[in-house]
Amino acid sequence: MFKFILLLFVSFSPYLLFAQIPTDTTNIYVDTTGQRDLIDIGRSLFKFKHRKYPKEQRQIYFSVLPISTTVPGRGTALVTSTTAGFYLGERETTYLSSITFAPYFNFKGRYGMPIHSSIWLKNNTYNIEGDTYFLVYPQYTWGLGGGQPEGDKILVSYDYIRFYQAVLKRIKPYLYIGVGYNLDYFINVNTNNSIPLNSFTGYNYGTAQGESSVSTGATLNLLYDTRQNLFNPIPGSYVNIVYRHNAEAIGSGNNAQSLYVDFRKYVSLNGVDPQKNLLAFWTYYWTTLTQGTPYLALPAIGMDPYNRSGRGIEQNRYRGNGLIYFESEYRRGITSNGLLGFVVFANVNSASQPGGYRFEYLNPAAGTGLRIKFNKKSDTNICIDYGFSKGYSGLILALGEAF
Repeated sequence: MFKFILLLFVSFSPYLLFAQIPTDTTNIYVDTTGQRDLIDIGRSLFKFKHRKYPKEQRQIYFSVLPISTTVPGRGTALVTSTTAGFYLGERETTYLSSITFAPYFNFKGRYGMPIHSSIWLKNNTYNIEGDTYFLVYPQYTWGLGGGQPEGDKILVSYDYIRFYQAVLKRIKPYLYIGVGYNLDYFINVNTNNSIPLNSFTGYNYGTAQGESSVSTGATLNLLYDTRQNLFNPIPGSYVNIVYRHNAEAIGSGNNAQSLYVDFRKYVSLNGVDPQKNLLAFWTYYWTTLTQGTPYLALPAIGMDPYNRSGRGIEQNRYRGNGLIYFESEYRRGITSNGLLGFVVFANVNSASQPGGYRFEYLNPAAGTGLRIKFNKKSDTNICIDYGFSKGYSGLILALGEAF
């Protein structure tokens, strides 16, 4: 209990320290004059001519990264990550909308097609959030809670379809409320005739050999967001609260409820150029509120929206009825033209022990990373991170910051 109280204090301390009303980040202008990115370097090397667009013409800022790297749950894979940033209104009053598509394939029967989107309508009147997956997984699981040795695991095969959509309306500056629909469909969950998943985990929902499980329900969403750009947030705050109610009446295997609470804070240490000297904090608490949630839909590290938590920890390594997470990161520019930068990060999580909501173990990780500016117009970085924890280390490549 003491460790859990300590973790809670550490998780929420940044928001106690920086709880002041934020500045109007909508009107912060990021000047790219004199800045340089990989697109500029490509133009100079291959003598491409820069096309000038009329000010009133909308543009889409693409970033593409074909890479070979580790994917969640170990293994090397071919990955093509593509991001698109665009404005649906004047930049002075509208946030940057974003779409991320990062399909991967690892030659061992495992592939995924995740698509994430955050669309801001003109003048930020509405925010439309989307999260769609199709995954084919053999992936290890370690059961519930923390404290299990690295070798105490079992390989689980399944196909996974996720479809999350939410529409939120602005009710006050930065404050949004809305509703959504969430679907998690786990198909043919099995352990390849080894120990059955229900015997290994001691959990009875969604663990029968060869069983498929459906969790489908409505969500109530509350959002507070003073950031301008999801790819590379500037100083500001972010709060996201999602209450979910799965209902048998609309096809869910069980009636079940859950809550996801996400807080983020970005603090500039340099008023001249805040993105070159920045502290970023992220904490979330994800918990079931009732019984009936399938095992693979329980809160787990790395399974948050966008799957970016737990750098340096294997995805799915810790799972429970509840999960609390905290991460902090220092972001610093290297070159004055914005082309290169670096980060140093550390995170810790705790998953509740089997049979309840008792938190006993802290699971830390840390790492560092290089930043290379791919597209200065959307402020998108190539992120090359190395993270490590007890018994595991890995290289993570992505477009856009982890949070």
